Amino acid sequence: MQDAVLAMLAKEPAHGYHLRARLRHSLGPLGESMNPGQIYVTLTRLEKAGLVVCERTNDPPEKPERKVYALTPAGQQRVAAWLTEVGWPKPDLAEFHLKLASAAAARLADPIELIAAQRRELLRRLREAQQAALAEPAGSGAALLLEGVTLRLQADLRWLDACERTWSNADDEVEDA
Repeated sequence: MQDAVLAMLAKEPAHGYHLRARLRHSLGPLGESMNPGQIYVTLTRLEKAGLVVCERTNDPPEKPERKVYALTPAGQQRVAAWLTEVGWPKPDLAEFHLKLASAAAARLADPIELIAAQRRELLRRLREAQQAALAEPAGSGAALLLEGVTLRLQADLRWLDACERTWSNADDEVEDA
């Protein structure tokens, strides 16, 4: 979640409540289970790591003083590195979804290009798994494990196809507007 928060701050400085609302909106029903304090713990950790800075502001004046967070140069570098990372598998798909949403919202990268890079990595891993499976004796434990890896990668590739369709349609809607 730290990288997604950093990417959201790449668009503009924000306070914790606004970041939490954007995360919940991006995750849809999955965001409902997010602990309300989690964003503030994350921001504190990012500040201690030197990736964000915090300013206190009274904007608007009638509201109590709030902390507004902004990226440091180190935070900007981390966002750039995160956007080019194509590691897989992830423990869940929410992080990749947040990468696409935050990259598009902050105009940091084209979601379709991020999907294409991820697809290339998955195809490379699929070829490796298939080659390794061919070298294993049928019915062995290793062959079964490699079959599971292959099936998982194929499912992930189908999900990337769905991501591409969704983001392509989002681009078409922006062009039509």
